[in-house]
Amino acid sequence: MSQKKNLTIINCLASAFIVYFITVPGHELLHVLTSLIYGEKIILYSALCVDSVPADYASMSVFDRIMVTGGSASILNAIFGIILLIILLKKQLKPMSRLFLTQLTGAQLVQGFGYFLIGGLFSVGDWNNVCTALADNPGLVSTLRIILSVIGSGGIVALFFILNRMSYYFIENKEDKKERVSVGFNLHMTILFVGIIVNTIATFLSPAIKMGHSSTGTFLLFNFMWIPFLWGFLFTGPMKTLPPKENLFLFHLPEKTNWILFGVGAVLILVDIFVFGPGIFF
Repeated sequence: MSQKKNLTIINCLASAFIVYFITVPGHELLHVLTSLIYGEKIILYSALCVDSVPADYASMSVFDRIMVTGGSASILNAIFGIILLIILLKKQLKPMSRLFLTQLTGAQLVQGFGYFLIGGLFSVGDWNNVCTALADNPGLVSTLRIILSVIGSGGIVALFFILNRMSYYFIENKEDKKERVSVGFNLHMTILFVGIIVNTIATFLSPAIKMGHSSTGTFLLFNFMWIPFLWGFLFTGPMKTLPPKENLFLFHLPEKTNWILFGVGAVLILVDIFVFGPGIFF
């Protein structure tokens, strides 16, 4: 493998930076927009949480309470991820576009189904806020947690196989383990590393823990949500799990290093850490 081809990891990192910025701060932005729609006053916007003056939940319908107290963002993430997946499966895309949309699809589905999973099983995150707002109907809360657990776990496990399949659009020889490992690592592990590392740094800078929005256990679960990218790599490379029978190969991962894109992505990550990390108070 040539030195030039080895540097495809730079393009994958550049894409991962931008995908993370769109997905995680974007998730919190969805909370902001929902709060504004329901007439709440925003107090804090940060990389990990949003704080606002609560609306009068008692006068709202069940649907409205679910939306305004935290459910809207992960629901929209899941919907966006499914739409992006359909685009990946149906449309002809250029190499960099397919790389970017593959990572973005995975990240959106992680934020969607991941929040369902940890909310249903562990009662943390956005859906814990929802369940708290619905505490006057314990039967509904129990049912909701079961539904979230089933959908969340099913979606996360399905994502293992989805990411594995997406790898093969960049793999010319399915029998070449070295090629599978290289593609799987560059495509999936870069976004995993970016997600965990940036989340960790932002957590230390964030007011979320001081305000009671987060804890060590919650922090670990938020990082655990990114696990499908690890399994996408393992299924593609070392394990060779369920390779497609048909030949999906379209082109190799982009080989020409795009340093401008990398620079833009790095700047966005720094903004996320040092601006959105400590948070913007209103």
